[in-house]
Amino acid sequence: MEPGAQETLYEVRQKIYPRAVSGAFAQWRWAMVWITQLVFYGLCWLPWNGRQAVLFHLAERKFYVFGLVLWPQDVFYLAVLLIISAYALFLFTAVAGRLWCGFACPQTVYTEIFLWVERLVEGDRNKRMKLDSAPNSLRKIGLKVLKYAVWILLSIWTGITFVGYFTPIREVVGNLAGFELSGWEAFWLFFYSAFTYLMAGVMREQVCKYMCPYARFQSVMFDSDTLVITYDRERGETRGARKKGEAYREQGLGDCVDCGICVQVCPTGIDIRNGLQYECIGCTACIDACDQVMTKMEYPRGLIRYSTENALKQHWGRSEILRHVFRPRILMYVAVLGAICIAFMWGLFSRDEIRVDVIKDRTILSREVEGGLIENVYILQLMNMGEQPKQLHLSVEGLPGIALDGPQIVPVDASHNKTATVRVRVPMDDVGKGSHEIFFVISADDGNQPLILREKAVFISP
Repeated sequence: MEPGAQETLYEVRQKIYPRAVSGAFAQWRWAMVWITQLVFYGLCWLPWNGRQAVLFHLAERKFYVFGLVLWPQDVFYLAVLLIISAYALFLFTAVAGRLWCGFACPQTVYTEIFLWVERLVEGDRNKRMKLDSAPNSLRKIGLKVLKYAVWILLSIWTGITFVGYFTPIREVVGNLAGFELSGWEAFWLFFYSAFTYLMAGVMREQVCKYMCPYARFQSVMFDSDTLVITYDRERGETRGARKKGEAYREQGLGDCVDCGICVQVCPTGIDIRNGLQYECIGCTACIDACDQVMTKMEYPRGLIRYSTENALKQHWGRSEILRHVFRPRILMYVAVLGAICIAFMWGLFSRDEIRVDVIKDRTILSREVEGGLIENVYILQLMNMGEQPKQLHLSVEGLPGIALDGPQIVPVDASHNKTATVRVRVPMDDVGKGSHEIFFVISADDGNQPLILREKAVFISP
């Protein structure tokens, strides 16, 4: 290094211009783009029982998922759902590598959409490279402005949709048209729009290479029987250019024609021929590109393919690969994940539709009233977690002569709660001093089978 020169610790980013590719895996990738975006953009507009089908209503502190209503007391189910999602991601990674990253990760999906817009406006790889290197002109500025405008509109609509899952989407659109958004709605709309634009339009592969923690710990979930994108080095080397139909084996060449198309289509700019790298997101673009070249050269397809480390070494066929992919470790993972999912679904759909929280009035623990009775006051927080209104019948039991003074039938609307203040009285001669266990009984007719809930409380006698 020359005296006075500075050495940087960071690699200067080289802009990547991914080349368009077609093929079976590309069709699957675009199918996932369509499926995920139809769900994301469309689900918030779907009505259900007079409300939004999927709505995480923070103001009401209730999550609506079609006919399911989750309350703050159901946070346990959210924790289990997160555990299931993480466990499923680990399972898929152990089976087929970064399958999630390449086909369903939001970063990959939105980068694919933004790249499609870029190709539509500016052209494919060579045209984009030529445009960027050309001096500024009206045509260049016009194309750039059009591209960025479409990106911004797409990002804003994504932000509106995101906020529409936490505030009813029709309300969000109406408030936006009338410039009446609340502070938090405006903040999250702007933040998520800017976040989408920055990640999918500007940073792109930098997110996968440097920001995503999944790329760093994926290796601990891989083993020699994990399906990953592989380059068959034994078949492909030595690389070299040649003409179609040439006796390349006599020249000591392998099947790889060293065209570099596998690198040109890679969204992270790596060369899969150098082996599996942490930057590889498993998008399979290189497989489609290489297969097209092999077909043109009339060579067998699959020089780059989904395979395993052991399969390459031992030259296994498809049946042997699958037999080793579904190994005891994976089968155990599937059994555990299946058991968790079954328990989760059973717990979620067998939960009581009525709940009650009993709060004792602590201003007066107990008091004597006329008729020789001891009285305690309670506040009942009654919750109807179903989609139909209910008439809740209240009673109390647990001590001789115990009786309820106050409302004994409380109507509660669907997916609502109501507070009722009740007084519990017990004859003084029938209860000793101290605290005693009692039970509030809440019942409601629900079709042919009544719902009954017993909630424990404490009755105090002076």
